[in-house]
Amino acid sequence: MSNVKLAIVYYSSTGTNYTVAKEAQKAAEEAGAEVRLRKAPELAPDEAIDSNPAWRKHIDETSDIEEATNDDLEWADAIIFGSPTRFGNVAAQIKQVIDSAGPLWMEGKLLNKVVSGFTSAQNPNGGQESTLLAMYNSFHHWGAIVVSPAYSDPKLFESGGNPYGTSITAGGDIPDEKLQAIRIQTNRVLEVASKFTEAYSDA
Repeated sequence: MSNVKLAIVYYSSTGTNYTVAKEAQKAAEEAGAEVRLRKAPELAPDEAIDSNPAWRKHIDETSDIEEATNDDLEWADAIIFGSPTRFGNVAAQIKQVIDSAGPLWMEGKLLNKVVSGFTSAQNPNGGQESTLLAMYNSFHHWGAIVVSPAYSDPKLFESGGNPYGTSITAGGDIPDEKLQAIRIQTNRVLEVASKFTEAYSDA
């Protein structure tokens, strides 16, 4: 799978999705992929961020992470997006990254990208599945290849069995089975993407 270029694009306010994104990065690099870890640009005003010390702390601690650009999306063979739920939908920060990709979409540069997603919410039923499905709607418009974890590994049931993507209950340490789930999902994305890159290189 060393021929796969993977972009991991996430938004995290207090660190849950960042931790998951880093686990995906680790799994991908161990599999030999070339990885770009990118965060979505922050849209919230400083007064909102400063009202939550954990939010401000996380932003300061991850200031070295580059923000996602269209160049990252065009570069990648595969993209994994991570978003918290916002009323059962994608966070505005991730939505802006997706919406800003309009020029790439118009030029057909998002066709056949292999894409997948993960999410988190404050409770186990906070809209995780609907957030991933909403995210995937955009990818269908891109003409991308949506690769979910499905039930491709029995261990996914231990993490809650969400077939659409890894979903986390935010707050506290992330359970090992959830980190294992994102590793399985990442490797599945790389496996599918490698088949496409091999096919294109042979064409």
